Amino acid sequence: MQPDEIKKLTQFFRAKFQLGNIEVRRRPQKDDSAEVYIGDEFIGVIFRDDEDGELSYNFNMAILDFDLE
Repeated sequence: MQPDEIKKLTQFFRAKFQLGNIEVRRRPQKDDSAEVYIGDEFIGVIFRDDEDGELSYNFNMAILDFDLE
């Protein structure tokens, strides 16, 4: 993803989740996705989907069973 997209996505997440420390970071050697962090904790991946001329982003967050306890 391009730096301007990452900046816009970070601003979106901060506003949507009301978290000032959520951040979208570039993934090494990947240009179709970025990583999402809260502070130093990795929480998921956001994928860029540019299909049929319509741009969207898909956020994928795995929640492990032991994280629920």
